[in-house]
Amino acid sequence: MKIGQLSQRTGVPTRMLRYYEEQDLLHPDRADNGYRDYPESAVYRVQQIRGLLDSGLTTEIIRRILPFLTRPDDIHLHPACLTSELAELLQAEAGRIQQRIECLSRNRDAIHAYLAAVRSAAGEGAASA
Repeated sequence: MKIGQLSQRTGVPTRMLRYYEEQDLLHPDRADNGYRDYPESAVYRVQQIRGLLDSGLTTEIIRRILPFLTRPDDIHLHPACLTSELAELLQAEAGRIQQRIECLSRNRDAIHAYLAAVRSAAGEGAASA
């Protein structure tokens, strides 16, 4: 299938699909005219990539673990791919994700506090009118 078809089937813009190729995450064949030609399995591969990116993993980590993944809903690493270097990289990534979670939690709490203050002030203003 051509890149436009893959984009339609996955909801991933063609520009992003080209980026995945640049990052060595996708490997389309090339037709005689130079157009990218993706196999049917590319739909599942793009879904895997999107899921891993959405979970916060970097393209570097994804590139290293992608060969060991077989289905879009199966993101468990095969033990053979977990080198000590990759384990350290994943541990650092887990720490980075935890920091993001904590920051997001603080931001959520601040928004809730702001909304409560605004609602309280609006309620007071309505009561004194």
